Amino acid sequence: MPSPASAPRGLDHLVIGVRDLDAAGALYETLGFKVGSRNRHPWGTENRIVQFPGSFLELVSIGDASAIPPHGERSFSFGAFMRDALAGQGEGPAMLVLESLDAKADAAAFRAAGIGDFEPFFFERQGKRPDGSAARVAFELAFAADPRAPECGFFTCQQLEPQNFWNPDFQQHPNGATALAAAVLLAEEPALHRAFLTAFSGGAEVLEGNEDYVLALPRGRLDVLDPEAAQGAYQVEPETTPARFLGFCVSVPDLDAVASRLEAASVPFIRNDERLFVEAQDAMGCLIAFEAA
Repeated sequence: MPSPASAPRGLDHLVIGVRDLDAAGALYETLGFKVGSRNRHPWGTENRIVQFPGSFLELVSIGDASAIPPHGERSFSFGAFMRDALAGQGEGPAMLVLESLDAKADAAAFRAAGIGDFEPFFFERQGKRPDGSAARVAFELAFAADPRAPECGFFTCQQLEPQNFWNPDFQQHPNGATALAAAVLLAEEPALHRAFLTAFSGGAEVLEGNEDYVLALPRGRLDVLDPEAAQGAYQVEPETTPARFLGFCVSVPDLDAVASRLEAASVPFIRNDERLFVEAQDAMGCLIAFEAA
């Protein structure tokens, strides 16, 4: 039986950098998502969460830049990475997070695979239940790094108080979204990132394309696309850049209902036979795709 660190890891969440957290929350609510209240981290960032069963979107902004610690020799600074991402490439998805059953074991596995030599990072904060009461949530993170993708952050997240974090009431979205189906990574040469992503994912099954491929995770998937494939699958015309995250895809039961919602809200979108897309330029730097469940 594989150890927790060697078993394939499911999609946990996508970290999306924004400059104005309230404006981002309002946008996602307009798109039909239920957005959680503001949370503050002791390392200078703030977030709001869009939750699905077993996965979520994390909208992150800088709250107190003076509280952001620097990167250490074996410590990864979440706050410094997000600050630099917003200052450099701007708003949009910045970090891919997979689920962890044992963050310490993941960190050891990443070290052995040569994809990260960082100490696991523990933190806790007070969350809120739907009735407004406080609940402790706690996490331990294990970071990895792909030197060929310096604009992309990677870590796994172990939930230490899952009963206080996951809540079905937070997962009922007016647009009908039922799951975070995929994160989308753009790379000029996807093959250059395959060894890293295979190790980071715990050996997830790779579904072959042409130059592109898909990592089929136990929960969700990671679409790794070259510019031509990204244009075909997600209707984007990306510039040639270092590898970066384009956005995400959610599953919905009715694309027509989503289209009607967006039309009523005057949100521009495009559509093909399989998906409906809100382009990054209309969604704070993050491509948002809807596909039929």
